Amino acid sequence: MVLDLDGQLWQVLWFQHHKPGKGNTVVRSKLKNVLTGKIVDKTFNSDTKVDTANVDRREMQYLYHDGTGFVFMDTGTFDQITIPDDTVGDAKNYLLEEQMATVALHEDNPLYIDLPASVELEITYTEPGLQGDRSSGGTKPATVQTGLQIQVPLFLTNGEKVKVDTRTGEYLGRVGG
Repeated sequence: MVLDLDGQLWQVLWFQHHKPGKGNTVVRSKLKNVLTGKIVDKTFNSDTKVDTANVDRREMQYLYHDGTGFVFMDTGTFDQITIPDDTVGDAKNYLLEEQMATVALHEDNPLYIDLPASVELEITYTEPGLQGDRSSGGTKPATVQTGLQIQVPLFLTNGEKVKVDTRTGEYLGRVGG
């Protein structure tokens, strides 16, 4: 859900009703500013009226980066929109051409991109592991095809596909092989 507070849009990350022993019930929340990415904790009285923003979430296909932004296509209408680099933010580390993503729009302005919880990416460069490293459980840096650098187990090599958590950039496992 996205709230409109004083003309700014805030995505609700978490909320909880809280009834103290004395006093009124309140709603505690963690909100993320849609445009700046700033996260704040906010407490509302339970009778506070807040406006919700009309956010249209559409499944779109990422086509390519045109130098100024990321071009997405609505697979239902074939309409294309260019989303600025700032709006895409860290999602760029996990976007591959032809990949599907949910684009959140408010009055036709792109707000943010929701990616799947994990994506499969190919390792384009990593140092070879040393013989005997297999049992140590250590990690080494690896660069994946989007240019993101992640930590992977020592036994992985160039060209292997790995599953990566899109929220943390964490290695989740090897794909296939």
